[in-house]
Amino acid sequence: MPEAPADSECAAQFRDKVVDELIERGEIVSKEVEGAMRKVERHKFAPEATLEDAYKPYNAVVTKRNEHGNAVSSVSAPQIQAFMLEQARIRPGMRVLEIGSGGLNAAYLAELVGDVGEVTTVDIDPEVTDRAARLLAEAGYPDVRVILADAIEGVPAHAPYDVIMVTVGAWDIPPAWVQQLAEDGRLVVPLRIRGLQRSVAFQREANRLVSTSVRICGFVPMQGPGAHDSQFLLVTGTDEIALRFDDGLPAEPNLLDNAVLSPRAETWTGVTVKRGEPIDMLQMYMATVMPGFCLMSVDKDLDSGIVAPWNKRFSMAAVDGPNFAYITPRLTEDEQFFEYGVHALGPDGPEFAAKIADHVRTWDQEHRGGPGPRIAVYPAGTPDDRIPELPGGRVIDKDHCRVTLSWPSTTTAAGDQGTLHHTTEQGE
Repeated sequence: MPEAPADSECAAQFRDKVVDELIERGEIVSKEVEGAMRKVERHKFAPEATLEDAYKPYNAVVTKRNEHGNAVSSVSAPQIQAFMLEQARIRPGMRVLEIGSGGLNAAYLAELVGDVGEVTTVDIDPEVTDRAARLLAEAGYPDVRVILADAIEGVPAHAPYDVIMVTVGAWDIPPAWVQQLAEDGRLVVPLRIRGLQRSVAFQREANRLVSTSVRICGFVPMQGPGAHDSQFLLVTGTDEIALRFDDGLPAEPNLLDNAVLSPRAETWTGVTVKRGEPIDMLQMYMATVMPGFCLMSVDKDLDSGIVAPWNKRFSMAAVDGPNFAYITPRLTEDEQFFEYGVHALGPDGPEFAAKIADHVRTWDQEHRGGPGPRIAVYPAGTPDDRIPELPGGRVIDKDHCRVTLSWPSTTTAAGDQGTLHHTTEQGE
């Protein structure tokens, strides 16, 4: 049934309201992205949701769940779609590949490339591609190519691409994605780095990729051969305290068997952040410099008080031989700020806590409010002496590539970060 005029007018009002808010927040900065997001009727790609829910600026609409109830496909939140489109810098006439279909984002891309450009969208799930093709046709975008395939191989038939935009969470960057980019092409990908997901805009430079923008995000993970599972280490032998490692367990995990028998050492750093201030760059910095970086969660039903993080679902943590530690905040006396501290358990707990606390202070003194990390991607097997970011940065080896993170010193005033990065929940 066609929309009634009143429904169409109401949808347009919702659409204008969310675009106005995203402009005010600095998520939309170009007239091109503004025009596309005002024109494309978002709700037609999320028929499962009410108009109000479809246009909530920071909420995704889940369109498919697996047998465990986990989301495997969704329409991303307008805020995330807006800043990723800005990261991509799409212009009329470009050839664009979207990896991970849903329909809506492909419609935005079609508006941005115009009549002389090309948009191809690919997904491994036939239900997803069938749905995307149907919704795109109904919304007036029949020229978007919708392809059912394993996106780990890209879509070579229509390469090279000026932009490849990935709209599923990726742990690795397959060679095909780099090879199918134009010589100066851009890849925008929600890349998982040591358990933290960031939307990274990369510029191709010969056989490597160099970041131009890094934003916090959240996407459902890739399926098929591109999927990657984290590994968990249960510190107490039960589900009470779980350490999640994204790049393999410690070499000798059994060394932690007696860590919880040691008294908990606590060190406070003096580093404070205002309530609501972004901490995504602190997370990335600690993931870069902390040895044995992982993420800690505590089962609230089994919690015996051995550890005491502010956020039981998510805490930055690290392992060093028989010791483990985690970073946690506490409210200052006036309840306007959080101070960050380190708790450590193990025979060398006080020393380990002090070492990590020094890293937090270094971030505060040298990198807080700065431009964030420079991320580069090299083919797997590239020797260390061919990676200019080393030894000043950290290299993370994945199946198909080597990812490096290096940190320039602060070049902007502390506090500017709030306008550059999406706010994350304090206590993480």
